[in-house]
This record gives sequence, C-alpha cells and structure tokens, in this order.
Amino acid sequence: MSLQKIGDRNLSRRAVLKWGAAAAAAPAAGAAALRAVPTGGSAQVPGGTPLAVQTPFPELEEATIADLRAALETRQLSVRELAEMYLARIEAIDQSGPGLNSIIEVNPEALAIADALDAELGTSGARGPLHGIPVVIKDNIDTADQMLTTAGSLALVGSRPRQDAFVAQRLREAGAVILGKTNLSEWANFRSIHSASGWSGRGGQCRNPYALDRSPCGSSSGSAAAVAASLAAASVGTETDGSIVCPSSACSVVGIKPTVGLTSRAGVIPIAHSQDTIGPHGRTVADAAALLGVMAGSDPRDPMTAEAANRAEADYTRFLDPNGLRGARIGVARASYFGYSEEADIIVNGAIEALRQLGAEIIDPADIPTATAMTEEPGEFEVLLYEFKADLNAYLAERADPAMRTLEDLIRFNEEHAAEEMPYFLQEIFLMAQEKGPLTDQVYLDALAKNHRLSRQEGIDAVMDQHRLDALVAPTGSPPWSIDVVNGDLFLGASSGPAALAGYPLITVPAGYAFGLPVGITFMGRAFSEPTLIKLAYAFEQGTRVRQPPRYLMSTSVPPAVLGGVRGAGLPAAGTPIAEATPGGATPVVEGTPSTDPGT
Repeated sequence: MSLQKIGDRNLSRRAVLKWGAAAAAAPAAGAAALRAVPTGGSAQVPGGTPLAVQTPFPELEEATIADLRAALETRQLSVRELAEMYLARIEAIDQSGPGLNSIIEVNPEALAIADALDAELGTSGARGPLHGIPVVIKDNIDTADQMLTTAGSLALVGSRPRQDAFVAQRLREAGAVILGKTNLSEWANFRSIHSASGWSGRGGQCRNPYALDRSPCGSSSGSAAAVAASLAAASVGTETDGSIVCPSSACSVVGIKPTVGLTSRAGVIPIAHSQDTIGPHGRTVADAAALLGVMAGSDPRDPMTAEAANRAEADYTRFLDPNGLRGARIGVARASYFGYSEEADIIVNGAIEALRQLGAEIIDPADIPTATAMTEEPGEFEVLLYEFKADLNAYLAERADPAMRTLEDLIRFNEEHAAEEMPYFLQEIFLMAQEKGPLTDQVYLDALAKNHRLSRQEGIDAVMDQHRLDALVAPTGSPPWSIDVVNGDLFLGASSGPAALAGYPLITVPAGYAFGLPVGITFMGRAFSEPTLIKLAYAFEQGTRVRQPPRYLMSTSVPPAVLGGVRGAGLPAAGTPIAEATPGGATPVVEGTPSTDPGT
C-alpha cells in the first residue's frame, strides 16, 4: 500500500490497539523458533518453516519525511494517527516480534503532543517541514518531560534534567513529535574497552535489524536501528569518534556527523568537548539533511557554537543535487582505511567506480599523510580521558542529581550494583579517567594540540589542499560482527578517526551488502563543509539506489547462496538487480587488527 493511499485505510484507535495486542502475543525475541521476520510478510527460512510475522502499517516502511508531510498537509492522516502508527510498529517490531530493543523508552506524552500539533495545523498551518513528524532521540540527550535521560545507566534513573537539551528544544520548536528515547552503548561506549556495542544496563542489548545476531555498532545503536526498521521517520545520535557513522553503516542508513560546534552539546551527557557533536540518522540523505537544518545553530550554553551563527544553514535540503558529482574532485583515502575487510573493500571500490561514472574526478590514492601517526600514540584516548572527567562532572553538577554528582559517584554506584551494571564488562575507562588531573595539565594540552595538528593542517587539510579536493572517501567500516557480550566487539577498522580528532564533518551512505550485511561509504571534508558533503552524498545515493530494507534475519549462519554475495553500488538500469560478486562462493576470511573501540 502506498503512502499516498494511507487515507483509505480508515485508521482507527481500534486498529492500532489490535496491532499492539498482536505484537504482545508474538514470540519473545530470543525464542528459538524465530529465524527471520520478512518485512510485511512471510518467508521460507533456511532449515526452518515459513514464518508469517506481520509488521503493522507497511506503508511506513521507507517513507520519507517529504512523503509524510504530503500526507499530513493533504489530511490523508492526522499527526495523531501517524504517531499511533509508528508506536504500533515499535510495539510489534522493537518490543515484540524481532525484538530489536532499539527504543529504551516511549514518550508517554507523544499522543498529547500530536493532538496539539494537529490543532495547530488546522488553525495556523505547519511550522515547517518537521511539523508532526515522529522522531526518536538518543538517551543521552536531555528532555525536561516525563522521559528519563540516563545514557543507558541505572545510575541516573533517580533524577531528571531540568531543561531540554538545545537540540531537543529545536526539534520541539520545529513541530517534531519526539516519540521516545533510543538505546545506546552505555555511557556512549566510554566505560570499558571490552564493551559490546548496543548494550546498556538500563536498556539491554540492541540488535541489528538486518541480522539479529549482528552488532548494530555504537554508540548511537538504537538511533540507527530504529530508523532502519522504520520505527520513526528519523533520529538523533551523538558522536565523539564513530558513534553516528558506524551504526549508520552497520544498519544501512544515512548518518551525518556534523562539524564540532555546528550543533550544540548543551544538555547532552558528554564524553569530550573537543570532539562531541550531535547529528541525524535518516533512511535518505534528504531526511538527514532536513533534521540537520533544524538542529544546527548557535547556542549561548555551548560557546563552541559561536561560529555556527554565521556558518549554520537553516535548510540543508537546498543542497540536494542529483547531479552534484559532476566535476567534483574526490580523493580516496586508502592508507589505513582499506585492507582490514575484503568485503568492505569490494563494495567501496565499486562505489568509487560509481562516483566516477556519475561525473566525479577520482584521485586515487589521496592518502592522509598523518594516517599512521594519528594512531601510533594514545593521543586521542588521553584527551578523551581528561575531558570526560571534567565535562561529565560539570554536566552532573548542572543536572543536580541528588546522588550522582561526580564520576566518582558513578564508579561507586557501578561497584554497588555490579550484577546489573557490570555482568559482562567492567569500568576500566571510568577508573582511568578518574585518575586524570585538571585540563590545565601540560600532558593534556600537548596531546590536544598534537591531535589537532596531525588531523587538521598536516592531515585532512593537507591532502585536500594538495589535490584540490571537494571531499575524501573511504569505507565507513566492516560489515557488522556477531554480538559477543563476553569478549566484546570484534572491531576491524573504520575511517572516522581523522575527522573525530579534527572536529570535521562526515556523512556515511549505504554502499552495499556483504552476504546481507550492510557496508557504508564515508564522505569526509573540511570544517563546516556539510553543504558540499550533502550534495555529493545525495548524488551518489540517487545515482546508485543501494539501500534495501531490513529482513530481520535471526542469524547470518546460513549458506551464502541464501544471503547473497557482496553487492555494491553499481549503476543498474531502473529495476535491474545490482550486480553481485561473491569471492570464492563463500564467506571470505577477513584479516585485520582488532581495535578496542567501534564508536564513541
């Protein structure tokens, strides 16, 4: 059923409740019988029996913000009806059925907010493109409402923030309906070097909608997974190094990691002020761009956003150009960012050829000169440890939690509630950060200066100046690995590091699938180059049309012939399947050096 015919459905409260009851009766996510949940229907499962788990309101699957706006403007449905439909999908797909566990809490005020927006739509019209659009936001973004903000930790369940985060306030002002908070890697994946992405003490394990036994990556795990499964129109995540782009790649959605200072961090539980940034996830570049325009801007509560007063755009969708790759100069950052995953290399090499065919001039290689130097010494980690202690203590002081006032309090809470908070991994990063001194320490100042020098003037800026580039590209990361809460993440590699240290922007776009598992391509640029990156990413997306909706496979431990091979971004004629290239007819052995951190 098309979204344009959504009004013919005769939606009623009874229909929504029917879906809620059906979802409640579905098997638990961990049930042995659950092998695959096809989108909106049934399928023959390898080695199993046909499964017929229905997903409610399939017309919402892959629906864009523009589609939803048109349906709202023409009164094919109300804001309340739209919110009810998404809530029914959350119940059926996230809380029951496949059990993605991507939503940590549903907003109890969502329908009341929707009713108010309906009334406003009828009297004064829409506030803008997000009026009535349901979104979800990460559970480290403050909301002064009936929802909690906990970073996934039980330690913060006992208090609520006193005011909205700036980005939450901007979303409300734009008329978005905040449906709920998303699950995440606890404390934005900055508690243990042995963590499992997507796990939090409060929320449990978030799962990847493409294969439920695979990691959604982190730390914005739930934000990406929820959007991939069409549980909301779009979502908001946070990134310090990889936490927006890695889950976006793993869950086959678009993620924009903005320039540090383009979006305010005020009211967001921090890791490090020199690298933290807030950005959108969407199923399309257009949807992510629409959210970015609402969130970007200067905020007195975050001094680092001062430059955004002159650099932020109110509408990033105006840079959407299907011909945006024609004449663009794009460099391929090969050294350090290829070679750890054969599948990712195959897919992204195909994407690079697609970029060429779409009119870009490809400079290959265009290596970042300091790629190795940025990882030789723990400069980034040293800075993060110092800033985490200082920034978290400042956040907690402003929040005025009666019990959790410092990092030391959190460490003690975890020790006292180890069975709930530390059943799989410990808090060694917390302990290391607690030992750090003030931000006036010379060790910290030297490490920060070195990070900026290597990543900016001697790194990204240098290679872009040398080759006169509009952007760099690289694989966002490997196909998602199996969830392993005992040993932690098997992380092979990623390309987010240089932009993380520099505070520069990234956009990841779906580029292909390796045996059913998503892989993204990253577009990287200079500070405040979001307009250029959006133009290039949109042209690639429109020229290749790679993204496929998830199938909620229980496991990828099935024959490659069933899952498909390595499918990348070719340039097929309309309606033709993307070409497949399966190396050796079986899953290749992937070699690489495991890292401890898939995304913070």
